Amino acid sequence: MSNSNATSEDRKWRSTTILTVRQPGSVAIGGDGQVTLGNTVMKSDTRKIRRMLDDKVLVGFAGSTADAFALMERFEAKAKDFPGNIPRAATELARDWRTDRALRRLEALMIVISDEHSLLISGNGDVIQPTDGIIGIGSGGMYAVAAARALSRNTKMSSMEIVRRSLEIAAEIDIYTNSEIIVEEIQLKKK
Repeated sequence: MSNSNATSEDRKWRSTTILTVRQPGSVAIGGDGQVTLGNTVMKSDTRKIRRMLDDKVLVGFAGSTADAFALMERFEAKAKDFPGNIPRAATELARDWRTDRALRRLEALMIVISDEHSLLISGNGDVIQPTDGIIGIGSGGMYAVAAARALSRNTKMSSMEIVRRSLEIAAEIDIYTNSEIIVEEIQLKKK
């Protein structure tokens, strides 16, 4: 006997773990490359981190790739509308995402980082900037956050090293995360 809910769940796209860590001197963001359809790995080297605005902003996404690209394009347009004000651009995108009928159906989460901000943007209208500068999204996001918090509190590793190692740990636990990891970094301006 077939269960239609099980079938739709089996065909669900699952993908990724994205993590950002902010420490004195730099902020890094990384992600794995796996995209899974149901129980099958469809691709292992997808690039889920994008540079924009003359490499001043990095964006990582989890969820539907097409939806994430649509949202990244809208975020970039908002960032150009509000130059130098990444939180305002993120808030405007989140508001549009929540209220626009076409955008409301998009299924993705985004992390946006710049030299001053680390933000989580969701379709529920949330724009969150965590106190500790660590954000994880996707199927292995919470595993990666736990590892990053432990490493940042107990080692002298750089933000890039913490992101890479935390994603490796998440890949050991989460079946929808692999070890094809890409990490990007922004050096912070000295104040």
